[in-house]
Amino acid sequence: MNPVLKTIHNRTSLRRYKDTPISDEHLKTVLEATLRAPTAGNMMLYSVLTIKDQAMKEKLSKTCDNQPFIARAPLLLVFLADYQRWFDYYRMSDVAQLREPDVGDLFLAMDDAIVAAQTAVLAAESLGMGTCYIGDIMENYETHRELLQLPDYVFPAAMLTLGYYPDDYSPKFRDRFAEEYIVHSEKYRNLSDEDLQKMFVGLEEGFSHNNKFGAKNMGQFMYARKTGSEFAREMSRSIRAALQNWQGREL
Repeated sequence: MNPVLKTIHNRTSLRRYKDTPISDEHLKTVLEATLRAPTAGNMMLYSVLTIKDQAMKEKLSKTCDNQPFIARAPLLLVFLADYQRWFDYYRMSDVAQLREPDVGDLFLAMDDAIVAAQTAVLAAESLGMGTCYIGDIMENYETHRELLQLPDYVFPAAMLTLGYYPDDYSPKFRDRFAEEYIVHSEKYRNLSDEDLQKMFVGLEEGFSHNNKFGAKNMGQFMYARKTGSEFAREMSRSIRAALQNWQGREL
């Protein structure tokens, strides 16, 4: 297995870090790699916030679903879907019939931001740093917009925690769904009930009837824990609030 594939296959989400700051050299290397990520039309429709300030990390650990390990990470990287730069540039350039960024622009910028984030993940991993994605940065839009001083056409797509692996760290790999249920040939294939039963058999082996949601099976448990949860509803509300800025109105 070549070094790139080894890096990909050995990565796990890291939530416990060595008590050592990220070196300036390593941060520089990660950011340089990030800026080489694929990007739509070479527009680089994203920005990256580097956050080391402990007070800011403490705030984000609370606003991002109260996860204390966020504050213990030596470094946070917030990846922003950013159309503000281009919109300001177009306005400065006196573009005729200029419109405000629309939802399609937001989705394209989200693509750019996530691709950049994953590039940073692999670069960090190759240098002995672990990461964890924090999707909760999409929640509490108004709070995060004020906290991070985000203009109208910038949206927090993802946040990463970064830190060196502890000396005593032993990775625990989680199973992924089998390729046959995820990879489709030529066109999408809807899974039958039999397919779904086979797909989720490994996950269902870990189900316990003694759970806080009163779920009777793994489907009910996962819905209560994830899709139907309070934080999932807040995420949708938050994104709807952000979308009010992205309407594509002509100026």
